[in-house]
Amino acid sequence: MSRDGATPYDRGMTRTPFGRTGLHVSPLGFGTAPIGFIKTEQETVGRILNTLLDAGVNLIDTAASYQGSEEVIGATVGHRRSEFVLVSKCGSKVPQADGAPWSAELVRNTVDAALRRLQTDVIDVMLLHSCDLATLQKGEALGALVDARNAGKIRHAGYSGDNDAAAWAAAHPDVAVIETSVSFVDQANVDAVLPVARMKNVGVLAKRPIGNSCWRELSEFQAFYPEYVRPYRERLEKMGITSASVGFAGDWPELALRFTLSQAGVHTAIIGTTNPDNARANIELAKKGPLPAEVGEKIRQAFARAGGGKWPGLQ
Repeated sequence: MSRDGATPYDRGMTRTPFGRTGLHVSPLGFGTAPIGFIKTEQETVGRILNTLLDAGVNLIDTAASYQGSEEVIGATVGHRRSEFVLVSKCGSKVPQADGAPWSAELVRNTVDAALRRLQTDVIDVMLLHSCDLATLQKGEALGALVDARNAGKIRHAGYSGDNDAAAWAAAHPDVAVIETSVSFVDQANVDAVLPVARMKNVGVLAKRPIGNSCWRELSEFQAFYPEYVRPYRERLEKMGITSASVGFAGDWPELALRFTLSQAGVHTAIIGTTNPDNARANIELAKKGPLPAEVGEKIRQAFARAGGGKWPGLQ
């Protein structure tokens, strides 16, 4: 199977056109932030990545700031490079690249370093990593990505972020891919960003598609994760829903992932894990596809009733 995935995958994981990029992606992608921020043995990462690729998952998302994740991708599945769409992110200050944050110098040096660490000659998508709207509009960082694209170092330029900045980026002619927060507890970008992305035929990766598992107790999370979960958990409590109350027979992980995959314009949802069993479970959930329309609508209504119209997309 070639990277473009021009035909449906024969292992139950179909592929969809990734906006106007010419690439095709599976509904489930893998986000490598957890393996970067939570020390994970290379052998375990290899098991996770190879399990996903064997099942037909064909998008891997990483970033220069994910503390070793680019290196471990190159080391464990670099030999399978033709089987997956590779997405990385740059722009913020990282130890491995010189230059001021969001400068052309830093973007250029980060792209070059990523190519070495990922053991590849081209990165399919390089995203600016959550800079604010003013920085985007200045144009220096995005211009550097365009230069990298023109030089053949990346195939497509894009932006990772939320709210007004993501909507502005999605409308920009040089932005082919957006990564933005979309989940049952984070719906601002469903209304503000996805319509623009659909209009411009931009590829969309949904980040945090299961709301950081906010149904779990905060004490269950490692290290810094409770602070990432807390605002989502507060939103869920205000929404006051359960699977049963919205007419769904499955559990929270299934409800959450399938809600995100139900949103028009979302092409793939990236979930990270350090546990191979969780990776296998996510594969099976993604194969079930979107939620029934009436369940998704009840979740949308609960979000609105709780005041979700005032809740921004969370970085």
